[in-house]
Amino acid sequence: MSAKKALITGITGQDGSYLAELLLSKGYEVHGLVRRASTFNRGRIEHLFHDRHSAKYPLFLHYGDLSDSSSLLRVILETVPDEVYHLGAQSHVGVSFEIPESTGDITGLSATRILEALRTSKIPAKFYQASSSELYGKVKETPQTETTPFHPRSPYACAKAYAYFLTQNYRESYGMFACNGILFNHESPRRGENFVTRKITMSIAKILSKKQECLYLGNLEARRDWGYAPEFVEGMWRMLQESTPDDFVLATGKQCSVREFLEYCLSHAGIRWEKSGKGNDEIYVDAKGKTIVAIDPRYQRPAEVDTLLGNPAKAKRILGWESKTTLEELALIMMKADCALFGITL
Repeated sequence: MSAKKALITGITGQDGSYLAELLLSKGYEVHGLVRRASTFNRGRIEHLFHDRHSAKYPLFLHYGDLSDSSSLLRVILETVPDEVYHLGAQSHVGVSFEIPESTGDITGLSATRILEALRTSKIPAKFYQASSSELYGKVKETPQTETTPFHPRSPYACAKAYAYFLTQNYRESYGMFACNGILFNHESPRRGENFVTRKITMSIAKILSKKQECLYLGNLEARRDWGYAPEFVEGMWRMLQESTPDDFVLATGKQCSVREFLEYCLSHAGIRWEKSGKGNDEIYVDAKGKTIVAIDPRYQRPAEVDTLLGNPAKAKRILGWESKTTLEELALIMMKADCALFGITL
């Protein structure tokens, strides 16, 4: 019996790399879409790419672009996948305010291009759309479930809303197996350094190694439902193993602020601190009186999402999926990994 084949867009990102590892461990033949760039950006999957010759089912990478319908159709026709995981996007909320049109094209319209390629090619692949808790934005109820109305508060979230409803539309209009995974924040040592959790852990590691003076942050009171990325990609896979396509929230069901995550990390790093000031003038100082954390209004969004908290009951009931890693444990995992980059052992 031949191995299942999966195509992953965004394979070089945090989720894509963990998903590739998971699928390879399950005996899949994994194909990844990569964009040609002048800089090498495959650090998260380099270990998998070099191990492919010894693996029973190897990993293949294909050049393509989410803004180019012809390249997406070509890759789908070449690979004939059983499952397609669409994770690729312009995925930074703050950046989406700076490049809203590009975000709409890559994060939103790319779902149209892939679904149309599957529909017109008549390849009966199961499709997973990476939706986001940012869809809820100015939340209508807490906690948020699969039926909570959306109120997106950024160009990124608006693009994700388009892709979400389009996925539902193709499922209902053409009978395609198409799922939305509404994933709440999920982090790891592979998170991009421009995301707040990784920015915090990397900056603290640099402060400890005397390569950075101070960490600058925006809204410390924003509250999020934070989980561990390797657990969340298993939820993606479970969605496509069901006999009927559906949409699911993946979340921990617990909420913490940016401030709480920051303080977990400072504690794990062995840094004693005190706080002073209020609002944009608030600072954290270490035992020597040196400012190590300060507020910079430039990192605050034009329209802030103050609180997100997911209810994963449906995923637990139907998929048998639940998050296990606490935020304090996650902070330690990330702090250890980033400190190790500078030769520091926690």
